[in-house]
Amino acid sequence: MIVVIDYGMGNVGSVKNALDFLGVDSTLSRKEEDLRRASHIILPGVGAFNDGMNNLKNFGLIPVLKEEVLKKKKPMLGICLGLQLLAEKGEEGGDHEGLGIIKGTVRRFRVDSKRFRIPHIGWNDVSPVGDNILFNGISSTIFYFVHSFFLEPTNKDVIAATCSYGEEFTAAIREKNIFGTQFHPEKSQKSGLALLKNFINYA
Repeated sequence: MIVVIDYGMGNVGSVKNALDFLGVDSTLSRKEEDLRRASHIILPGVGAFNDGMNNLKNFGLIPVLKEEVLKKKKPMLGICLGLQLLAEKGEEGGDHEGLGIIKGTVRRFRVDSKRFRIPHIGWNDVSPVGDNILFNGISSTIFYFVHSFFLEPTNKDVIAATCSYGEEFTAAIREKNIFGTQFHPEKSQKSGLALLKNFINYA
C-alpha cells in the first residue's frame, strides 16, 4: 500500500487522484499505523516550509517517518514542498529546521526578477543526471513546476535531475531509497504518471 501523507498542506488530493488513475492501492493518511504498514511513502505538499514542518510536528509524524524511511529503508518520494522538507533547513521567512534527511538548504531563486518571474510556474525541461530509475523509459522530460524555492544539497551526488530558470537548480534527488521532485509529477501528464509508476515499482 502507498501512503500519501495527509498533513494539512495543499495538493495532497491530486497526488492521490493520480495514484487512483494508475490503479494503485493507496490511501491518504496521517496515522502512524498506516505509515508502518506502507510499502511506499509519498510526502507531497504546496505551501510554506515552516507551516509544513509545524504540521508534521503537530501530527506527531516525524519520529515514525524517520524510522520507516531511514531505519526500515522504505521507498519515499517527496514532491515540491515535500522534497524541500527533507532538507536540513529552509530559508523561507527566516531559517527553519527541516527533517534533516538530506543534507542541504532550501533557498530562494536568485534571478533577475525583470526577466524571470518568481514563483516559477509552468512547464520546463528537466535534465536527468546519470542513471536514475525515476526517469526510466520517459522520452519527454518536460514537467510542471510551481515554486519559489529549491533544495541546494550539500552532496551534489544526490542530484538526479536539474532544470534551468535563470539559474540551474535541483529538479529531482535520489539518495538510496529516498527520492524527491521539485516539479509536480501528478500534474505532468504522461511523463509524470510514468515517473510515479517508476517510483511505485521500486522496491
